[in-house]
Amino acid sequence: MVKAVAIITVSDTCYKDHSKDTSGPKLAEFAREMFPEANIHTLIIPDEKELIERELRDYCDSNTDLVLTTGGTGLAYRDVTPEATKAVIQKEVPAISIAIATESLKKTPMAMLSRSVAGVRDKTLIINFPGSKKAVIECFEVVRPVISHAISLLQNDTQEVRSIHDSLQFGHTCTHHSNVDISKVALRPRVSPYPMVEMSEAWRIIDEVMGKWPEHFEIVPLDQCLGRVVAQPLTAMEPMPPFNASVKDGYACMSLDGAGVRRVRTSLMAGDPPTTPLMPGECARINTGAPLPAGADCVVQVEDTKLVSASDDGKVELEVEILVAPKKHQDVRLIGSDIPMGTVLVKKGDILDAPQMGMIAGAGFQNVTIRGNPKVAILSTGNELQEPSEKKLRPAHIRDSNKTMLKILLREHGFETIDCGIVRDSPEQLVAAISEALRRADVLVCTGGVSMGERDLLKPVLLKDFGATLHFGRLQMKPGKPTTFATCLYEGKTKYIFGLPGNPVSAYVCCLLVVVRALRVCGGRAAPRRRRRGRACACAPARRCRSTRGPSTRAPRCASPPPATTCPPRTSSAASAAADC
Repeated sequence: MVKAVAIITVSDTCYKDHSKDTSGPKLAEFAREMFPEANIHTLIIPDEKELIERELRDYCDSNTDLVLTTGGTGLAYRDVTPEATKAVIQKEVPAISIAIATESLKKTPMAMLSRSVAGVRDKTLIINFPGSKKAVIECFEVVRPVISHAISLLQNDTQEVRSIHDSLQFGHTCTHHSNVDISKVALRPRVSPYPMVEMSEAWRIIDEVMGKWPEHFEIVPLDQCLGRVVAQPLTAMEPMPPFNASVKDGYACMSLDGAGVRRVRTSLMAGDPPTTPLMPGECARINTGAPLPAGADCVVQVEDTKLVSASDDGKVELEVEILVAPKKHQDVRLIGSDIPMGTVLVKKGDILDAPQMGMIAGAGFQNVTIRGNPKVAILSTGNELQEPSEKKLRPAHIRDSNKTMLKILLREHGFETIDCGIVRDSPEQLVAAISEALRRADVLVCTGGVSMGERDLLKPVLLKDFGATLHFGRLQMKPGKPTTFATCLYEGKTKYIFGLPGNPVSAYVCCLLVVVRALRVCGGRAAPRRRRRGRACACAPARRCRSTRGPSTRAPRCASPPPATTCPPRTSSAASAAADC
């Protein structure tokens, strides 16, 4: 069991200004994901070799299980983290450094200039990471699968080590085998055992189940709150404007003076502090947004005045004539006229948009408490799939496009995702991959493995290995008929699993109609309202058409965005390919 993890940011710049440290907090986030019960220690220190060595030794001597450093691995004169690490460790683990370098070189040739070191001191594993947030994200995913096992080896946890070795297959670790028997191919079901569910009923089920997701709150910087749901009301702590301000360029006057000649006492620009009070018969030249001086209660626009006298050089107005008698509060924004103090700026449950965020910023709020979104993992299944980053296509393989497509689709709707890679169509490997995904996320979105093929194993694995409840296993729609929604208990928490078809068209449509809706419900946003008119078909170009009346058994009308209906497919090859999804 991992009890303590230390994150050390090595950077002269970040040491002077902690707000510039982005890679350290990211490593801390990863550590909390992997070891939720561990104490996470964070530290920022300058690029001093002796200081780095001392901190590494202190953490190792205090029984810290894992130390992750970020920064100081380059070629600059003060980049000395690798030298300090080598002076502390007793055993080097070069393959970790090689794996990090190999993966980094796929992204940029500049990775050849990084000098990360990994090693062990007593029972502590130490790993150097580069200093940028992007590099930390990429490199940590490389070493994530081996960290727990390495720590188990250092702790001499023989039971855990044996379990991992026994179940280590194709890069996945799993502490149990699958209960799904795939040997009796001839006896597999020829007809789906799952009832067909209408879309309206599927939406009702999703709303009911996902509505029970336990809400939690996050304090987030204002500029990251677009589209997020406010968790508590925000109230104006000061009036807006906080002073009587001019609406126009002109002259601040006393309305009781009426029309006539005024002595120009001073000039006020926006941002100037108010001057001494005006006396009767005086005025102050004023610009839009500037505060009115005490005694002034109106502004006369420059068009309603006439110059009477000025200095010889023309630089100073001495007297002006007010041509039209002003009224009290004319062209003045009074204190609190826009937002009185105590006004509720946003209510609990509001979804923040740009105007609201501007108003909140103007009221002085830097952070907002918002409803937390669920963590979403994406997993692709299929023996034929390989990562898009692989340049050479292997025989009988295709590149996986679904993960990229769904990650971007969910990001468009305000949900970030965790890439859980590709898993082969094997019960044991599927169990391992799902276990890892459920450990890291609240919601798992799988593509592939949900139809009627002998290697479509997602549903039986969920039922037999995870004790899942299948809320529906087929939908009355095309494309996307075998779409599945299930829940299960994993490590004491309810997890939500969506199984989408592997065909990219089907995966996109079903993610839009099912997954996005579910995530919106989790995040406190209302599910999309169904339209009364118009209907769309995934196999035809989008178009407006009259709604058709018919019996109650007709295909469900579209929601926002509209679902596909059971319209006759086109004869194009694309439509034919999607017809069997």
